[in-house]
Amino acid sequence: MIDFCSHGRVPRPTRAELAAANDRTIADVLGPGLEVLFCGINPSLYSGATGHHFARPGNRFWPALHLSGFTPRLLAPHEQHLLPDHGLGITNLVARATARADELDDHELKVGGDRLRGLVAEYAPKVVAVVGITAYRTAFTAPKAVVGPQAELVESVRVWVLPNPSGLNAHYQLDDLAAEFGHLRASLG
Repeated sequence: MIDFCSHGRVPRPTRAELAAANDRTIADVLGPGLEVLFCGINPSLYSGATGHHFARPGNRFWPALHLSGFTPRLLAPHEQHLLPDHGLGITNLVARATARADELDDHELKVGGDRLRGLVAEYAPKVVAVVGITAYRTAFTAPKAVVGPQAELVESVRVWVLPNPSGLNAHYQLDDLAAEFGHLRASLG
């Protein structure tokens, strides 16, 4: 894994570092009293190489989080440790890093759904927000699920599905993503 520079930024991983990150896992960001536990699909190779969630340049998770009011300023991926101070956490359905989420099979996503249930039971966030509608549909056998609040609860906790913030998701621009994140934030009261 690559190290921080003295200015606090993580240098871009080399091709060799990205290749070495295949199947690497990164630690969840969890803590007591979470308002929202965000659950990504799985780490990218970039995230695997840096050890930070949603780290790939072009991923819009951090800007959407800030623009929707979850954080008072735009956090960088290497500042993910600050999220619990804002009542937020991050995990993934599947822990292993891949180049693309479509490298995961349905079984992995369903096992990830079971793992998420365990985390939710342990940490009891107010809401679990799955970031990626297709992965949610597979993991929770909900083929007709749409973005937004879900009728099904996970361990008695509300579930909200958000669009995938990857730069590859052309269906949602940053303003649209921020609006969806904002709907979730507004629902917290």
